[in-house]
Amino acid sequence: MLRYAITEGRLSASQEEEAAVARWGAVLAEGVDFLLVREKGLEAGALVRVCRGVQGLAGGARVLVSGRADVARAAGLAGVHLSAAAGELTVGQVRVVMPGAYVSVACHTVGEVERAYGEGADAVLFAPVFGKWVDGREVVRGVGLQALAEACRVGVGVFALGGVTAAHEAACVAAGAVGIAGIRTFFGDGMP
Repeated sequence: MLRYAITEGRLSASQEEEAAVARWGAVLAEGVDFLLVREKGLEAGALVRVCRGVQGLAGGARVLVSGRADVARAAGLAGVHLSAAAGELTVGQVRVVMPGAYVSVACHTVGEVERAYGEGADAVLFAPVFGKWVDGREVVRGVGLQALAEACRVGVGVFALGGVTAAHEAACVAAGAVGIAGIRTFFGDGMP
């Protein structure tokens, strides 16, 4: 089973970049296969700096950045994670800038998984399998294991995301997922 950690998305210019990189590096050292730097609030220069810092700690893990092929290329990352939303960067556009890039796509429906597969995505993060929780409240209802199983039949590697805990790992893999993805699963509720 593969493990895909996602950073909290809370780092801002006023926070300590080195502390965030160290925190993310600690998760890499625990043996994750992927780390998605999802710090959309950082300006490009700071994002490149933190991505380079964490790339230096990656070992055999692949480090991706959310939606920024320019940053991924400048920082020497493995690739990019994209939104499936219309009007966003596409898999093909990423591969123009980074021909060998690993590209994952966030998907919420089987139709989005099919589209990502058709565009040549390497993997999808399918969510929310068990719901999306904020401050102890479910804010988006989970689609369940049956929908995950349907997404896994499309032909692209699927990571289960959304409310996935250690207790759910085996069920997600049994449904066909190549692994699990998450923020709290790997980072808890703390800040970088």
